[in-house]
Amino acid sequence: MKYNLLGNTGVYVSEICFGTMTFGGRDTGIWGNIGKVQQQEVNEMMKTVVDAGINFIDTANVYSYGKSEELLGQSILDLGLNRNNLIIATKVRGRMSADANDVGLSRFNIFQSVDASLKRLQMDHMDILYVHGVDLYTPIEETVRALNDIVLTGKVRYIAICNWPAWMVMKAQGIADKYGWNKFVGLQYFYSLSGRDIEREVLPVAADQNLAVMPWSPLAGGFLSGKYTRTNETPGDSRREKFDFPPINKERTYDIIDVLADISKAHNVSVAQIALAWVRLQKGVTSTIIGAKTIDQLNDNLKSVEIALSADELKRLDDVSALPKEYPGWMVERQMGDRLVK
Repeated sequence: MKYNLLGNTGVYVSEICFGTMTFGGRDTGIWGNIGKVQQQEVNEMMKTVVDAGINFIDTANVYSYGKSEELLGQSILDLGLNRNNLIIATKVRGRMSADANDVGLSRFNIFQSVDASLKRLQMDHMDILYVHGVDLYTPIEETVRALNDIVLTGKVRYIAICNWPAWMVMKAQGIADKYGWNKFVGLQYFYSLSGRDIEREVLPVAADQNLAVMPWSPLAGGFLSGKYTRTNETPGDSRREKFDFPPINKERTYDIIDVLADISKAHNVSVAQIALAWVRLQKGVTSTIIGAKTIDQLNDNLKSVEIALSADELKRLDDVSALPKEYPGWMVERQMGDRLVK
């Protein structure tokens, strides 16, 4: 297992991060009932990932309404794992109950949520706290100050962002810089061959600010797992049957799958392994988040770190999945032509 620096923290994290969204069994409303893996299987998976060299584990308070955190924390105790060797990340923002304030990025909810997550995890601190999305009802300055203060308590070591527009990331970093508060150290965003949108604004911000990048759903909600083809549009055993997320252009993705299938045959590996390898090999990517419903899925995904794609294979995948050029991106590219020294 290779390890990469987490932004400018000096901390090394495994190039694969194990995501625990599949742990649990409680229906979470808009996120469905994805998590069904229970304690015995959780323990087996956790032993497998730690034995593989993974030291980065990702969960969230909203995964099965806290059940994922509970199962993760218990597995660490059951297996006798060294907590100090693990980087544990969880999140705040999503609604956890019908209570009016049990949601969002207010100081009130951030402090309440951290305490609740730590209790479920059976830990005295979390290594990374992600804001799990935008809260348009709470000023960014209020959120950034609350996050700085929660870090100062020692309950949270680093803060990071999921799913914010690039301009909001920069605004938050600017506010933190202005007041000398703790800054965000990383970004967790949807990134896959069928969802390369973050290449427009988010990845350039990450490079400029030295922010770690942790792609979620690198298999596009299972659509790039190899189960889906034009002749098998409903395989029947994928979570997309009941939870069609994240949104993708499926017709365009079938073209991508055709190339993936061809390359996977040449390597004698699964389509999923090639899709995961592509994400891992992209510039700026720190740690790719994988999840699994079964130990077989997990073992297959872990093998993706062994794959080296040739320049020709990378080009084929880049070409078939490339984003259409948009303004002002194409204008910047065009105008920079006069800066070339001949």
